[in-house]
Amino acid sequence: MNKFGNMQNMNLHPYIRLTRLHRPIGVWLLMFPCWWGLALASPSFPSIGLLILFTCGAFLMRSAGCVYNDMIDQDFDRHVTRTASRPLASKEIGPQGALIVLGILLAVSAIILFNLPYPTILTGFGALGLVFLYPWMKRITYWPQLFLGFTFNIGILMGWLCLKPNLTPLPFLFYGGGILWTLGYDTIYAFQDRQDDLLVGVKSSALAVSKSPKLFLSLVYGGALLLWGVGGILADLGRNYWVLFGIIALHFIWQILTLNINSPSNCLKRFNSNKFIGLLLFLAIVFSRLID
Repeated sequence: MNKFGNMQNMNLHPYIRLTRLHRPIGVWLLMFPCWWGLALASPSFPSIGLLILFTCGAFLMRSAGCVYNDMIDQDFDRHVTRTASRPLASKEIGPQGALIVLGILLAVSAIILFNLPYPTILTGFGALGLVFLYPWMKRITYWPQLFLGFTFNIGILMGWLCLKPNLTPLPFLFYGGGILWTLGYDTIYAFQDRQDDLLVGVKSSALAVSKSPKLFLSLVYGGALLLWGVGGILADLGRNYWVLFGIIALHFIWQILTLNINSPSNCLKRFNSNKFIGLLLFLAIVFSRLID
C-alpha cells in the first residue's frame, strides 16, 4: 500500500483498523468457500438463511483472526512497512483492549455456530484450532500460505455438513482446490512484504518461489482448476458450470501474465481480484443446478 493509503487508514478509528472492517476482501475470501459447500449440497439455490448465517460467521471470524494475528505478530509488524501502523504494533491499542474485542467476536461467533448441525459444530472447532495455529506457521515454515489454505477453505466442509450427514469425496475436491487457490493468491499478497520479511526473519511462500513466481502460480492455480473440474464432473454439473469455469481459468491466466512481484500495488490488485473467483465459482455451481 502506498503512503497515501496508509495516511487514509490512520484517520480511521483504531478498532476499525484492528478488525479490518475497512478491508472486506478477507471476508469475501472466507465466505465464498462456505457458500460453495452450501451450493454443492443443495439440490437448487441454497437457503438464504444459511447463506446469511455463514456470511455473518465469516465476517466475525475474519475479524477475530485479524485481532489474534496482530496480537501474536505485533513485534514483527513494527518492522514491516505495510503493517507498522497497525493499532497494536503502533501501541494505539493495548493488549487488554485487543483481548476484549477478540473475546466478543468469538462469543458472537459461537452463538452462530451452535445454531448449526452437530457435525458442522465439530468442524467449526477444528477450524478455530487452525485459526489459532496459523500465526505461528511463518516462524517455522516457508509455507504458512498453505496452512492458510486449510484454514480459509474449511467452510466448504462446514457448509456441506449443514445439509448432508457425511462428507464425501465431492466437498474434499473443492476443498483441495480451494487450498491451492489460497496458496496462490496469498503468495501474491506476500510478495508485497518480501524485503521486510527477510529483514525480520519471517518465512513465506513468496520468499520460497521468488525466482519462479509465475511457474509456481501456474502450477497451484492449474491444480485448483483440475480439482474443481473433477468435482464438477463428479457432481454432474452442466454446461453453465463449464462456461463460468472457463472464465475463472482466464482470470487466473490474467493474474499470472500481468503479475509484477516488484510492484506492491500490482500484487494487491491481483490479490483483491480473487473475490471474483469466489463469486464466479459459487454462481457456476448454482446456475448449473437452476438452469441446466
